[in-house]
Amino acid sequence: MFFNLMKKVQMVTPDRALPDRDRVMPVPPQHFVNGEPMTPPFREGMERALFGLGCFWGAERIFWETGGVCTTAVGYAGGYTANPTYEDVCTGRTGHNEVVLVVFDPARVSYDTLLKVFWESHNPTQGMRQGNDVGTQYRSGIYVYSDAQRSVAEASKARFAGALRQAGYGAITTEIVEAPPFYYAEDYHQQYLAKVPYGYCGLGGTGVTCPAGVAAAE
Repeated sequence: MFFNLMKKVQMVTPDRALPDRDRVMPVPPQHFVNGEPMTPPFREGMERALFGLGCFWGAERIFWETGGVCTTAVGYAGGYTANPTYEDVCTGRTGHNEVVLVVFDPARVSYDTLLKVFWESHNPTQGMRQGNDVGTQYRSGIYVYSDAQRSVAEASKARFAGALRQAGYGAITTEIVEAPPFYYAEDYHQQYLAKVPYGYCGLGGTGVTCPAGVAAAE
C-alpha cells in the first residue's frame, strides 16, 4: 500500500508518459452557469489565468462565483501527454495537473485578487495532494501567461508564505511556471457542481488570510 502511495506522488518522466492522443476533446459551446463561450475568442479586453488547486470540480465553482470572472473551464495542464482523457490523467502517467482556466475582466477584478481566492481556497503546503485526494494531478500550481502575472504571483506567494508560517504551517509547494498547453476536460466535468449540486468537493483552505492589493504597489 505504501509503495502504491509513493508511486502516486512521484512525477512521471517524459519517457514513461502515456502517448499523445489525436482526438481533441469536444467542448460545450456555452458555460452551463452563465452562458458565456468556453473557448476563444473571448470578450474583448479579457485576460486569462490558470490555476491548479486540487480536484477541479470545487475549484472551478469558486472562480465562476468570483465577481469579474467572465467564464471558466476545467482541464489538464503541466504534463506531457497531448489531448489526455480523465482516465489517462488518473493513472499518474501523463504528468498533468487538474486545472481551472479563468477568463476575467481586469477592470473588474485584479489578478492579485484571483490569487487571494486561489491561496485561501486550498492548502498549498501539501505537495502532491489536497486532503484525501492524493496524486500528482492534485498539486498546487500557478501557470502564468505573462511576466507581469509571474511577478504578481511570486509577490503574492511570498506574502502568503509569511502568513502561513505565523499560523504554524510548513513551506508552500506551489509551482509557478509559464502556462503550458491547456487541454479541456470532458463535458461532464465542466461546471460539474452546478450540474450535480451535492457532488463531491474535496477543497479545504487553511483558514489563513492572504494579504492582497500590495503586489502592484511593490
